[in-house]
Amino acid sequence: MKKMLLGLSTLALATGVSATEAKHVPGEIVVKFKAGKSKNFLSAKTLSSLGIQGQRDIKLSYDTLSVLKVSADKSMESVIATLKNNPNVEFAEPNFIYSVNPIKEENVVSKKLLKSPFTDFTAATPDDPSFGKLWGLRNTGSNEPNGSAGVEGADVNALKAWDITKGSRAVRIAVIDTGVDYTHPDLKANMWVNTKEIAGNGIDDDGNGFIDDVYGYDFANNDSNPMDGNGHGTHCSGTIGAVHDNKIGVSGVMSDVQIMAVKFLGDDGSGSLEGAIKAIDYATMMNVDLMSNSWGGGGRSEALLEAIKRASDKGIIFTAAAGNSSSNNDSSPSYPASYDTPNMVSVAATTAQNGLASFSSFGRNSVHIAAPGHNILSTVNGGGYDVYSGTSMATPHVSGVLGLLLAKEGRMPHSVMRERLTMTSVPVTALRGKTQTAGRIDAYNLLTDVRPERSGPKNDAWKKQALESSLESDHPYADNMNVAKTITIPGAKYIRVKVAKYDLEQGYDYLRIADGAGNTVEKVTGAGTNYTTDYIEGNTVTINFVTDRSMTKWGYLIQEIEVQ
Repeated sequence: MKKMLLGLSTLALATGVSATEAKHVPGEIVVKFKAGKSKNFLSAKTLSSLGIQGQRDIKLSYDTLSVLKVSADKSMESVIATLKNNPNVEFAEPNFIYSVNPIKEENVVSKKLLKSPFTDFTAATPDDPSFGKLWGLRNTGSNEPNGSAGVEGADVNALKAWDITKGSRAVRIAVIDTGVDYTHPDLKANMWVNTKEIAGNGIDDDGNGFIDDVYGYDFANNDSNPMDGNGHGTHCSGTIGAVHDNKIGVSGVMSDVQIMAVKFLGDDGSGSLEGAIKAIDYATMMNVDLMSNSWGGGGRSEALLEAIKRASDKGIIFTAAAGNSSSNNDSSPSYPASYDTPNMVSVAATTAQNGLASFSSFGRNSVHIAAPGHNILSTVNGGGYDVYSGTSMATPHVSGVLGLLLAKEGRMPHSVMRERLTMTSVPVTALRGKTQTAGRIDAYNLLTDVRPERSGPKNDAWKKQALESSLESDHPYADNMNVAKTITIPGAKYIRVKVAKYDLEQGYDYLRIADGAGNTVEKVTGAGTNYTTDYIEGNTVTINFVTDRSMTKWGYLIQEIEVQ
């Protein structure tokens, strides 16, 4: 059995990189014209000068976008700039490509599914023979598929949660991915089926604009069969809702759920912005409760953001993989996980050893929660099972746990849901500075609103402390710098630094933030504005600016710090 690293592509656009440098469909631009306008408002002369050779419309339930095709001899960047300056155009951007980005590693378990090693069965424990290998649901300290020693209890606390609820068929979760093997013996009983549609009759029986969408829809091939030819979407689906107590295979976080297969990633694991917004719009129109998204790439897209916001307006939760590039999403955004929408839940990955997975992206401000995502056994297409790793695997754990909350309490305002999600998480030392509350999701705590005690500063108690003078580099700064400034605030228990602006050579020039004992708390590199560092315990902070001699950029500006 192969272990695979899957999830958000490392193509996510970092701050300061041109949108056209991110992977996109060659020569294709997604355009939204202002209300009442269309491509016809562009003059023939403008079209000719831009090299636009064709158009197709993206018909959504709430709007129509256009895909313009540009000749190969024209600069995409200049065409986009021209379109953006046109008064009839609301936005123009590349037709970005998204993917699941698999990386194959060594064999970790045999194809034979092993019986559970548990001796502490409860009434909630499923009889599925490989439940014992699902360390993400119940970590015994010795049940990771590759046999490595784990940390007992470093899981989502599923067994205790199942004493409260195992889910509900009333909860509908759209897995937006490579499709789902809806015939899989461990999934078919939990698949959503459009009972208003008569399969195979070639008629749109329910009048929703899609013919024969019995299990969902395939926007990669524009047909009604969202069958998975890759395995990724089926793996995610199994973690959410593999059937319990059928004496085969594995168990999902939810025993009862309806999984809707919404495919926009092809069998090679990649798909376009056009397909993504169609998929999200379909799931929104069909009024699912949650969309689970284990994919990413491209750059910031207004079209994708609008689609996610519309889902938010309809009360739909949107979970998204934080990414597998080991990078800080606060400074190098990763999409769609980095969109700041009320319904967004960005997910990092943890290991059975209770650490942040080495591949996992993170973000103290932009990543909400962490969940098991390393060596995860689940369903794959063709009726099989396999072990994958990635933030792709962490995301369906969170989707399933939120599904349990929906089953117990129904929909709630997104602000209430996210506050409860983060504050009921279990604090993990390895996650400090990596997610908003340094927490791993806990299903029982979430269902019962139990909030573990957290040490450290209170989020709402920070007070601004103006500096006597700004801390600022030259613009641009010099080579081979190593300068430090130590600030002490009498009586302060905690300090953090507000960096108004920074533009430094990524990975080579940095601001080192250290405590009074000289311990490094954080290194700030790359580019950004209004960035808040992690906090320091004590009343002293040292800000150390270090550069090499290969490249110099604008520098940095610090005008205040905050204290408690």
